[in-house]
Formats: sequence, C-alpha cells, structure tokens
Amino acid sequence: MKATLTVTDPGRVDALLAAAMPELSRAFVQKLLEEGRVTCRGRPVKKSFRPEPGDELTLDIPEPEPLEVAAEEIPLDVVYEDADVIVVNKPKGMVVHPAPGHAGGTLVNALMAHCGADLSGINGVLRPGIVHRIDKDTSGLLIAAKNDAAHRFLAAQLADHTLSRTYECVVLGNLRDDSGTVDAPIGRHPTDRKRQCVTDKNGRSAVTHWRVLARFPGYTHVECRLETGRTHQIRVHMAHIGHPILGDTVYGAKKPVPGLEGQCLHARKLRFIHPDGRELELECPLPDYFEKVLEKLGRL
Repeated sequence: MKATLTVTDPGRVDALLAAAMPELSRAFVQKLLEEGRVTCRGRPVKKSFRPEPGDELTLDIPEPEPLEVAAEEIPLDVVYEDADVIVVNKPKGMVVHPAPGHAGGTLVNALMAHCGADLSGINGVLRPGIVHRIDKDTSGLLIAAKNDAAHRFLAAQLADHTLSRTYECVVLGNLRDDSGTVDAPIGRHPTDRKRQCVTDKNGRSAVTHWRVLARFPGYTHVECRLETGRTHQIRVHMAHIGHPILGDTVYGAKKPVPGLEGQCLHARKLRFIHPDGRELELECPLPDYFEKVLEKLGRL
C-alpha cells in the first residue's frame, strides 16, 4: 500500500512521520525507513533526513504479515463493540502487546481470540488493531480497531487531539490549586532509554489538564485529561510538577507501596467520533484496587 505525505514543517523525517501518521507506531516507522520504504524526490531516505516544506514523502507500506502471535482465551471486560471498533477495560498488570519478556497473556492475544481476523493490520504483526496504548500497570479504557479504515479514522482524531481521554490518579502531596495545566515537552530520557522526561531536546509537545477531585492528608485524588498522548505523559507531568503518582517507582518514590502493584492510575473516560459519525462517550468505574486506596486514605 502506498501513502503520501506533503511536508509542511521542518524536522527529521522520522519525527515528522511519527507526528503526522499516529496510526503507525514509531517502531514501524523506523522499520520502513531502515528498509528503504520511505522516499523523497524518488530516493530512499534515512531517519535523520530533513525534508523541506513542500517536499512529498512516499511510504511503501507492506501488506500485513501473517500474524505469529497466538490467540489466547483470556477474559475481556468489553465496554463497547461493533463491526468497526472494540473498547475494553484493561486490568492493571496486563501488557497491551507482545514484547520481549511478554510473549503471551497480552491484550493483543486476548483480542485475537475474541475478534478473530477482525482486527486492523496497520500497526504490524505484534500490534493488530491497537490505536493507542496504556501502560501495563495502568488500568482502564483502550480502543482497538477492527479494520484499517476505522483505524485511520480514529488515529486522525488522536493526531488532531479530538479523541478525549480522561484519567484518574492519586498523587503524592497536596496540589496548591484546584485545577491547572502542565504544558511541557516530553522526550526520551538521555541516559535511561526506558524512561521519558520533560526536555526541550528532541521533546514533543505534551499538554495535560488536571483538576482536584478530593484531598487527603499528604495525597490528592486528581482527574487528568490528555490533550496529547506521549508515552508515560501523565506520570511524567505529575512528577514534573512535584506530585508523582502513588506507586510509580519509575518517576516517583523507588520503594513500592505495600499492597499496590505499580502506579495508581486509571483511564476512566473516552470520547470520540465513531467511523459512522456518531459521538461516543464511554466510562468505566474505578477498579477495586483504586477504591481500596481511596478508602484507606479516607481513614487517615
């Protein structure tokens, strides 16, 4: 499949493609570049190439390979499903797609068993249907697309920030204000490749809007609405303003919280335009682990 993109802003070709075509994962874009499948002015380009505004990039996207990930009969909490999309409430601890160390038991394995062949192939063999991701230890709503047309339609809403995602979390400390916005670019950490950080060097625009839901001694229950969707965005932004998420041993206190695996962060609401033109607004309740945290904090 051929795809074309007219360049409007300066920058490296890998960053430009990642920003303009969010339906393609960064790893998939890198693979296309490495295989010479991205051309400009008729010649293959490398990831460091900087096209000029007005240049046209052509992508030769291969047909999806036969999927080598096994379908697994893993129970799914399906919040909404039709012929185009499926929205699930992912439990804490479940990895979204197969990766080294997590070949099975992932959401993709479960979706393959549930949906069969009805998943988009846009993101390659390991991420069929996955439009956006949430971390392993973040619970809550996630959309998968059942065909390529639906995938492109939803990815366009991610790109123009009209797909609304609202989270709830518990953070350390008491926020001074009742609401606010963190507008700080996020990029990969310069020395730890597994972490992200606020940085102007190769950082991408990142905006998180937050408001206080409840206050406890030493802790705050917060709602966060994503305007952008960078990796670990809420976790990085809340730590950046001095209020890391409870249980986040990557961006907060290194010592785990007894009885809590990973960060106390839940993707609670989604609002988007369905490929058939309807606006859908979906919500799932706080999971038991989150309610127990709030109950314990209320007793302090």
